[in-house]
Amino acid sequence: MDRRKKYTRLVLKNSFIKRMQEKPLSTITIKEVCELADINRSTFYSHYKDLYDLLTQIEDEIIEDLNETLTSYNYSEDEEAIQMTEKLMEYIAENHESCQTLFSEHGDPDFQKKVIMLAHTHLLNSLKEDQVAAPYNSEYLSLFIANGSIHVVQNWLKNGLKESPEEIAELIIKLATRGVSGLQS
Repeated sequence: MDRRKKYTRLVLKNSFIKRMQEKPLSTITIKEVCELADINRSTFYSHYKDLYDLLTQIEDEIIEDLNETLTSYNYSEDEEAIQMTEKLMEYIAENHESCQTLFSEHGDPDFQKKVIMLAHTHLLNSLKEDQVAAPYNSEYLSLFIANGSIHVVQNWLKNGLKESPEEIAELIIKLATRGVSGLQS
């Protein structure tokens, strides 16, 4: 893709995210997004079918990036689990406007479910490999950690990223470790 197309898509994505910060998706118009981006409607339609197509592409890009990070680490190793979690928090901090909007009340609940299920799947595989909990507990533990972590991240974003990505990563790892060690006792 050439630079102009990349720039146009970036401007449209940013304008769309700004509108989503202000109001629900159902009330946003293509005209508003195009005016904010200073791009005409025909240019919008040369890149996206509609606002839902734009939203899906933004979400898919984030899911792909998160999945790439999750699969590049062996989180049964404590040190790598910390590095992976820090890397995820850094990604979220770098993309905080998009992430905060997508995880907010104006965001797509299906996106939030996809992120939770992505984290759940990776955690579940890790727990099964590590034999930390009995198989019937792995499913519940994974769901608990994934949902809890997402809510910690949502609150962190909502409160303006007051803590560093490293601090949030350490908190998530400590909470997850307590959950795992609680099952072992």
